[in-house]
Amino acid sequence: MDQVRVIEIKKSIFEDNDRDADNLRAELKGKGVFLLNLMSSPGSGKTTTLIKTINSLKDRMKIAVMEADIDSDVDAKKIQEATGVHSIQLHTGGMCHLDAEMTRQGLAGLEQEADLVILENVGNLVCPAEFDTGATKNCMILSVPEGHDKPLKYPLMFSVCDLVLINKIDVMPYFDFDLDLCKKYVLKRNPNARIIPICAKTGEGIEEFAKWLEDNVHKQKGEK
Repeated sequence: MDQVRVIEIKKSIFEDNDRDADNLRAELKGKGVFLLNLMSSPGSGKTTTLIKTINSLKDRMKIAVMEADIDSDVDAKKIQEATGVHSIQLHTGGMCHLDAEMTRQGLAGLEQEADLVILENVGNLVCPAEFDTGATKNCMILSVPEGHDKPLKYPLMFSVCDLVLINKIDVMPYFDFDLDLCKKYVLKRNPNARIIPICAKTGEGIEEFAKWLEDNVHKQKGEK
C-alpha cells in the first residue's frame, strides 16, 4: 500500500497569508498610509478608546475606520456618528479573525484616501494574533477587569503587539490588578512593546496614544 501523503494545511495557509501581508504592508508604505490593527477581548473598551482618540486627531489628518465583526454593524455606526469619520463594517462570515486578503478587501471598500486607517479586529485574544493583517503596527487593549496575568495566558497576542494600552485604570482600586506586575509580564513577552495606561472614559492617557499614532503616521509618510 502506498504511503499516505500528509499535507500541512495550516502551515501553508499561514505562509501564504504572511506573503500577502508583507506585500500589503509594502503597498501601504508606498502610499504613505498607516494601518493600525487594534485587537482585544470583547468589552475591553476598543470602540470608546477609538472615539476619544479619533476626535483628538481628526482635525490633523484624514482618518478612516474598518470595524470587523462576525455580524452586525453596530460599531461602525457608532464610530461614524460619534466622530464623523468614514467607517465601514467588515463581516468575517463567522471567522474570529481577519487575514491580509480580508484587510485588502476592506481597504478597497473604503473608497477614499486616508492618512490613518484603523482596523478594529474581532474581539478575541487568540485567533486575531495568529494572522498577519498586513498592518503597519499592531496594538492591543487590555482592560483592568481582565486581570494583570493575561500576558502570561495569551503570550502570542502580547508578542505580536507594538503597543499595549492598559484601559480602565480608573477602576484599579476595585480590582486585584497590579499595574507594575502587568507591565513586567508584557515586557517578558515582548521587550520592545510600548505600554500606555489609559482610561477611555475620562480621557487619561488618550493624548499619549494619539501622539504615538501621529508620530507613526508622519514616519509612514517619510516626514519628520
